[in-house]
Amino acid sequence: MPELTPEQTAKAVLLATDFLYYSPRILKIKTKAGKIEPFLLNRAQLLLHKIVEEQRQRTGKVRVIILKGRQQGISTYIEARLYWKTSTKRGKRAYILTHEQPATDNLFGMTKRYHDNSPAALQPSTKNNSAKALTFDRMDSEFSVATAGSKDTGRSGTGQYFHGSEVAFWNNANDHMAGIGQTIPEADDTEIFLESTGNGVGNLFHGMWQDAIKGKSDYIAVFIPWFWQPEYAIEPPPEWTPDAEGLEYIELYEISMAQAYWRDRKIKNDFRGDSNFFDQEYPATAELAFRRQSVESLIKLELVERAMKRAEKAPIEAVGAKVMGIDPAEYGQDDTIFIMRQGRCVTHVKRFHKKGPMEIVALAAFTIDEWEPDYVNVDAGGLGSGIADRLIELNYPVTRILFGEKAYKEELYVIRKDEMAGEMKEWFEDQPNQVIPDDALKSEICQPGYTYDSARRVKVETKEHMKNVRGLGSPDGFDGLSLTFAIPIHAHKTKPSRGLRPHNWRVGA
Repeated sequence: MPELTPEQTAKAVLLATDFLYYSPRILKIKTKAGKIEPFLLNRAQLLLHKIVEEQRQRTGKVRVIILKGRQQGISTYIEARLYWKTSTKRGKRAYILTHEQPATDNLFGMTKRYHDNSPAALQPSTKNNSAKALTFDRMDSEFSVATAGSKDTGRSGTGQYFHGSEVAFWNNANDHMAGIGQTIPEADDTEIFLESTGNGVGNLFHGMWQDAIKGKSDYIAVFIPWFWQPEYAIEPPPEWTPDAEGLEYIELYEISMAQAYWRDRKIKNDFRGDSNFFDQEYPATAELAFRRQSVESLIKLELVERAMKRAEKAPIEAVGAKVMGIDPAEYGQDDTIFIMRQGRCVTHVKRFHKKGPMEIVALAAFTIDEWEPDYVNVDAGGLGSGIADRLIELNYPVTRILFGEKAYKEELYVIRKDEMAGEMKEWFEDQPNQVIPDDALKSEICQPGYTYDSARRVKVETKEHMKNVRGLGSPDGFDGLSLTFAIPIHAHKTKPSRGLRPHNWRVGA
């Protein structure tokens, strides 16, 4: 073999180490128009690549969960990346698992196109080129695909790279993920990509997404809205005007009239007027992707998104008494959450996982000193009772709140939990207001549904029903924020009678 020149050596190093250098020079894709062209990353793919590379450089490995819309090129990027990895590195195995056979055939066809169209000098020797695998014999590497079906699929062998496609639609999803966890080691230069459109709530993908946005797993959550795709736009005819719902959508998500017209045509032609179905397939936010098969929420998603957008775009002044809600949890899956609201503004949120009672007391004391609330409302049921008592003993302005007590407005609500939630609902509906942007908080506020009893009083969905029937986690943010509405706050009284600063809680004070 002739010796490479320095320039050739530098190019070879770039091809093996820099995907953005490699992809447009080596890989070919079939465009939506059916043309074979070099792979130039679009906006969504570039964002994903940036996140992936930052995580890889920081941790040595990649663990990403992607919530997406249709035809945004996410699978195209992942297949390209994994082909690059296995065709340029020795002893590597990539494994792809899809939800149905046509998807398996499509993704593997994409990979074979990469292979068949790559320059001969860079195309690794191939021992097996079948309908399910590419085996690079001299590299001792492999790229293989399978369809989610039997519980044992994905359990054999050891690999370094995994792509789970349309995970929300897998049969036996829990068994597959358990197997993948044993197949891909927790080691450097390993990568796991899980991607899907939404498919309701309570399934494995939704649960993993929730864990990721709350920071409870190693996975980074990536969401890409549909309107990032430039092709999702049609110039409307002069006589077309959006309806009221369309106008609200335009304002909330800041899309163009051409994008709004494309959306309108898609809903009417492809989804038979079902805008929730459109939101699942082409979501503008993560919460919209999961909404279609959910119950009707007490707090409307649009109201929460509007409040969070106002905090970013046109904030209003926080005035009045500062009220802090503390919803404690111990060592289970629930979070301890601290939230502070001042008048029309939710200004602060803190979340803690798997903390003991005295740890929560200490964290609460530090946070009260930092935020200086006028009122602190603590869920005093179960674990919270001792926490509330200890904070009162430390001379903090704490009010014990029991969710199961009788409501003050008995003609409207059954218990205090329902009443606090109802007050929070009215607060969101009484615009303007703003909430500090927080994806996990947004999801939890919109999680509980509601119904009515025989006296037409509001009953909020219980935490047990959400967990046992719908497969959801605890709506900690919903409970924490509702606690800020637990007691009436009068405009002329903004300070409690107790002093805020403790004298004896710190050692040596």
